[in-house]
Amino acid sequence: MDHLFEKTIKTTPIYQGKVIDLQVDDVTLPNGQKSKREIVKHPGAVAILPITKEGKLVLVRQYRKALDKVIVEIPAGKLERGEEPDEAARRELEEETGYRPKALNYLISFYTSPGFADELIHLYECADLEKGEGALDADEFLDVLEVTLEEAERMISDQTIYDAKTAFAVQYMKLKEVGRT
Repeated sequence: MDHLFEKTIKTTPIYQGKVIDLQVDDVTLPNGQKSKREIVKHPGAVAILPITKEGKLVLVRQYRKALDKVIVEIPAGKLERGEEPDEAARRELEEETGYRPKALNYLISFYTSPGFADELIHLYECADLEKGEGALDADEFLDVLEVTLEEAERMISDQTIYDAKTAFAVQYMKLKEVGRT
């Protein structure tokens, strides 16, 4: 066992919601002392880096209550119970943008905030898109944007793009472009 491991003694559920659950874990630290850890449990999510035939990145602009502001992001959404990440990626992309991917390319999975949450995002890329019709959830309102890589980089600089998954995806796209030259 790793010498940094914390042993859970007790888990106390605090809240069970539609998107997240909250719990407090009593733990024994590596030095034998006791502590508490507040943890957000999340079913996981997908994010998609959709690129049009013209080489533009498809983004969504939406209000985020936790930030109390409108930001621009890549299409993304949570996994439904029993849903495979690639299925969720296809569903979320079409629901939010109207685009259907002919093929998805899995890039990487990463934790969003491992200090207090177990949310794992699976990131996909797709460049072969067919335009269809979106079907937003009843409580979802957004605008679809198509921007160049340079425009997306400016959006990161001016904090229109304000979240890690989107900044990561834009940087990935930039590295891919650099690799082609």
